[in-house]
Amino acid sequence: MPQETTLPPQHQAQQPGREHAMQPQPESGARDYVGHGLLTGKTALITGGDSGIGRAVAIAFAREGADVAVAYLEEHADAQETARLVEAAGRQCLLLPGDLGIRAHAQAVVETTLASFGHIDILVNNAAEQHPREALEDIDEAQLEATFRTNVFAMFHVTQAALPGMSAGSVILNTTSVTAYRGSKHLLDYAATKGAIVAWTRSLALQVVERGIRVNGVAPGPIWTPLIPSTFPPEHVATFGKDTPMGRPGQPEEVAGGFVFLASEAASYITGQILHINGGEVING
Repeated sequence: MPQETTLPPQHQAQQPGREHAMQPQPESGARDYVGHGLLTGKTALITGGDSGIGRAVAIAFAREGADVAVAYLEEHADAQETARLVEAAGRQCLLLPGDLGIRAHAQAVVETTLASFGHIDILVNNAAEQHPREALEDIDEAQLEATFRTNVFAMFHVTQAALPGMSAGSVILNTTSVTAYRGSKHLLDYAATKGAIVAWTRSLALQVVERGIRVNGVAPGPIWTPLIPSTFPPEHVATFGKDTPMGRPGQPEEVAGGFVFLASEAASYITGQILHINGGEVING
């Protein structure tokens, strides 16, 4: 079980962040996740799967028996490490770089996954970006559009492309955030996208339930991922997550189990719901 972690002040100037440059390294479950065959024979497409929560989900899914397609922007070194870890679990991993905010690329990602594996049983919409700003006036049109394009438009594009080929028993899982429920004074546009994802999850679940497809979401709290050092100043990173009831940030492997549960038959009577993994913060709504 992850213990309290000391995070030294650090910052990465480049977005998206790089997991291999983080100190300490996030815990992805590569050392100790033990699978139980919960996803044997499944294929999963995970966006933002190169690092952070996406990597941890890819590893967990592989150890539960699933082949994995990983869509990511351009963090090639991190993506290759994710592929190595998935393949070490005895499963196949397909790497698909590019901008999912571009509809044609999102469609190509789905088509390539289907051509390689023949089916998509689990879609994890996890790719995201964030840009802290002190005031609303500091958010320009370019940032607003970029945040919504990555966090919301890409989710629409990928799901629209994948859904026609998904059959009864398939699962769609969306990563939202604790900020959708409690807000964030420095992440107004990011929090707005995460609120949109909650509404999207609940609405899509109602639309596709008659097809036998379940749609749920996971709302992480402060998790130690590359988003953190690449978007916050060093002094913020050093205290990241300490304001949670557990007094520490979560690790990606602590979120991955929630995705496994929702993807498996153990959650067969759950749809349109959000699972909160946030270190003990009480959520209303």
